[in-house]
Amino acid sequence: MENQKVEHSYTADDIQVLEGLEAVRKRPGMYIGSTSERGLHHLVWEIVDNSIDEALAGYASDIEVTIEKNNVIRVEDNGRGMPVGIHKKTGISTVETIFTVLHAGGKFGGGAYKVSGGLHGVGASVVNALSQWLEVNVHQDGQEYFVRFENGGKVKEPLKVIGKTDKHGSIVRFQADPQIFQETQIYNFDTLNSRIRQLAFLNKGIKLILRDDRGSEPREVIYKYEGGIREYVTYLNKNKTFLHEDVIYVEGIEDGIIAEIGLQYNDGYLPNIYSFCNNINTQEGGTHEDGFRLALSRVINNYAKDNGLLKKDESLSGDDVREGLTAIISIKHPDPQYEGQTKTKLGNSEVRKIVSGILGEQLEKFFLENPDIAKIIIDKAVLASKARLAAKKARELTRRKSALEISSLPGKLADCSSKDASECEIYIVEGDSAGGSAKQGRNSKYQAILPLRGKILNVEKARLHRIFENNEIRSMITAFGCGIGEEMDISKIRYHKIVIMTDADVDGAHICTLLLTFFYRYLRPIIEGGYVYIAQPPLFKVAKGNRVEYVYKEEEKDILVHEMGENVNVQRYKGLGEMNPEQLWETTMDPENRILKKVEVQDAMDADAVFEMLMGDEVEPRRNFIQEHAIYVKNLDI
Repeated sequence: MENQKVEHSYTADDIQVLEGLEAVRKRPGMYIGSTSERGLHHLVWEIVDNSIDEALAGYASDIEVTIEKNNVIRVEDNGRGMPVGIHKKTGISTVETIFTVLHAGGKFGGGAYKVSGGLHGVGASVVNALSQWLEVNVHQDGQEYFVRFENGGKVKEPLKVIGKTDKHGSIVRFQADPQIFQETQIYNFDTLNSRIRQLAFLNKGIKLILRDDRGSEPREVIYKYEGGIREYVTYLNKNKTFLHEDVIYVEGIEDGIIAEIGLQYNDGYLPNIYSFCNNINTQEGGTHEDGFRLALSRVINNYAKDNGLLKKDESLSGDDVREGLTAIISIKHPDPQYEGQTKTKLGNSEVRKIVSGILGEQLEKFFLENPDIAKIIIDKAVLASKARLAAKKARELTRRKSALEISSLPGKLADCSSKDASECEIYIVEGDSAGGSAKQGRNSKYQAILPLRGKILNVEKARLHRIFENNEIRSMITAFGCGIGEEMDISKIRYHKIVIMTDADVDGAHICTLLLTFFYRYLRPIIEGGYVYIAQPPLFKVAKGNRVEYVYKEEEKDILVHEMGENVNVQRYKGLGEMNPEQLWETTMDPENRILKKVEVQDAMDADAVFEMLMGDEVEPRRNFIQEHAIYVKNLDI
């Protein structure tokens, strides 16, 4: 669907002013989430979103983002250029108004933009407020205008004409304020690259360029996808074996709401469904996902029954029809309403019916025209249904009985005495040897120990019933107490710290990866809730006389040995079982001394791709990854 030009004016009168800018520097977290690396990158997206809005309105085709020397950001588009006239309410140029008054922008005027990518519409002024300096060049009507702001948004001198031009569009350059972003002011190329690529997928036909001029050799990537989300689905499925060659694509518009959906099935067992509203990833879903799920289940069930692929009294569940599905749902809405703490759940009730209607009608038509593909999809869903019934029986084995029946907990679990989940921790350890030391060394009031025998099942390659039949996985689900999948209730979790403690070798790393794959695929709320940690046991014990030090890196060990001089005893721990209980407590389990790494999922799509690549069936992507990153590996046995 082409970006048609909005038939509305875009002048000084179209920019509405809602409130001032005073609070931004005092409480930056309210506007950009945090002042960490994540918040730093948010500044870029606020400016890029404005250029995307110009493109969605049909006036810009190219957007360039450059990381200049000293981590200066430059964003240029070939749109109309920001309005330069005097704003009647503020009495200053409209460019200055946009960059100095909170909530001043075309997206609040009700006319300049039909949809807006920015979540709150506060972007330009917030970026200015949190920058050491910011410059704007506007190319419009044969003239180039310029204004510079310094020290958190103060105008150095008003907007002025600095020359003639045959270009059109806007250029914004800024440098983040180190007083605000004390953690880092260095932009991560991969973070910017991932989002720029995503924006190109979601807005077909728009060219997005990312340059990095910081190194000795400049880097440049160019993205332009005429296929839009069709190509996005293909990209997400690149490490998978798909069941039908072409991506099923539908689009439609109703009541000014544009809906696009791309979907393709693969031979895997897990669905990967991502939804967006105005280019924002609605990670918590919402009414557009609800409409998608309703239509998908309805169309597949109806077609299967009408064509004798399913008995009249049988029905495929939502899980059945979504097994192995990769889908993108993208809507453009003139007035989106978001729910939830993170504003990533779409709440507009009318969207459910619109998305359901558009997908339902066009998917029915596709199935009638492509009966072979329809049969492949339904056959997979029927197999998933049989596996689901088998999993239902296996799931019964993992359910906790009443709280009085202590025997329902796994026999090898050494539980803690406290019933306060907020202070309780469970250590998942590798093998009985380490488990024995951990049980003896722990604080039994709040630390539980669950030893695993061998490597758990790779859930990336298994259906749900096989997962429930795995003893080690059953033990974990039962011990955690919060259920799994759709039955999961995170409020019932029995431990607020789930600590993976494996040996510091290749096998230990593999077990850790298998556990993280299981948690991410089937218990994701425990990761999102911040409950999962990885213990960092020391690699060496360095002793001389009465002095004993534990170190975690080879380099630290060498420095310490040099410092201590002669007759130093160095012990290399190849496994946790080599430590006695006191050493294990002191180094790895004592909250006063231990090092724990919290597991976080910053970007679900990137995490999906990594887990699929490392743990899936396709060998080639894994081989390429190993070859590409082999040069960075040190101490492979550690």
